Amino acid sequence: MSSVVLDNVTKIYPGGHLAVDRLSLKAGDGEFLVLLGPSGCGKSTLLRMIAGLEEITEGQLWLDGQLANHLPPRERDVAMVFQSGALYPHRTVRGNISFPLEIAKSDPEMTFERVTELSKALHIDETLDRRPGTLSGGQRQRVAMGRAIVRQPKLFLMDEPLSNLDAGMRTELRMEISALVRSLGVTTVYVTHDQVEALTLADRIAILNRGVLQDVGTPAQIYNDPATAFVASFLNSQQLNLLAATVRTPQNEFVLLDFGTHRLIMPWSDPRAYAVAQHTGGQILVGLRPDGLSPVPESYDGPSFFGRVRALEYHGHEWLAYVECGVPAAAVPEPPDPRGRAGERGGGPGGFGGVVRRMFGGGRQEEPQEQERVGQNPTGGFHRRSDLVVRLGGRPAWRAGDAAKVAVDVSRLMIFTPDGARVDPPRR
Repeated sequence: MSSVVLDNVTKIYPGGHLAVDRLSLKAGDGEFLVLLGPSGCGKSTLLRMIAGLEEITEGQLWLDGQLANHLPPRERDVAMVFQSGALYPHRTVRGNISFPLEIAKSDPEMTFERVTELSKALHIDETLDRRPGTLSGGQRQRVAMGRAIVRQPKLFLMDEPLSNLDAGMRTELRMEISALVRSLGVTTVYVTHDQVEALTLADRIAILNRGVLQDVGTPAQIYNDPATAFVASFLNSQQLNLLAATVRTPQNEFVLLDFGTHRLIMPWSDPRAYAVAQHTGGQILVGLRPDGLSPVPESYDGPSFFGRVRALEYHGHEWLAYVECGVPAAAVPEPPDPRGRAGERGGGPGGFGGVVRRMFGGGRQEEPQEQERVGQNPTGGFHRRSDLVVRLGGRPAWRAGDAAKVAVDVSRLMIFTPDGARVDPPRR
């Protein structure tokens, strides 16, 4: 086993393109760490720096306690699985898997036995005499996994190995990768843009955006207590409801979140109330997940929004409703774009310094629908169509055009500053 420590690592490409900005992160012995983020966020660059395929511009990389910035790839004892598999087309499946052992001049009999045993574990033993061109995508990725595993490295690096496969094959291979890697106890750093892969595979998830580390923690920590609005939005199976509100404390009786046409009350007994009250008179962002909202009758007098159902969507196991409620949705704040500004790098939104200081602790989202821009919001971005996305379950309570009232679970509100930092510190 091996640990990986990235200490204030930066990568600047020729021409000043800043791909990774002062990132600090640790993967402990035997840990399965997933790097998650949108395309172009720097996660594959980070993986290639660990492998030694990219030079580190600034900062330090430590592998198993040894400074590894200038170690050549062959001396790092890592095995990498690429998105395409990168198999040798002229060699059979057996030849591809055994290649690392042949290069190491291992005993031929031991090599034969190890490859045969591993091929059975990967369910490709019937393909050992075939060439890669005759295999399915899932079989090729299994061969690539076998080639990486066979020499028993200290560290696995996986760069979106399932992204080219269909949904059913991704699910099957995801379970096999998890079981196999954990049985071997090998430290693994896994890159993906698929939130389902991240949540199901990871001991811990590190989320990146524009080369900036946004948050890190266990899947439950990241999902339930995201450190930034970007993390809350990205790690969400449906579109996050993100609304701008003004904080008021009328006669200090309670904290009032004023959305203009709607208002929500946060009692002082709420453990977040005092942190939110520090923003009295100012703007905040309020995040609500669709499953934190529920249809209620018109007579309901608890925390709620009201409006009219604009559209319904059927997702097989559930329905989603889009409720026009007159509260424009706010754009998700992002860290300042570091690309092309290598001489004036910033640390991201104001609350990110605390996030980065927590990084040394220690364990695909579908694209959101195109939203209509209808005017500039108080945070400097743009409003989107003022729909609340509500999760309805297996049977829709409404039809398009119906008047709708939606109960709000105030305990599940996520409160952020206008630049996207969490107001109430995540409970870790």
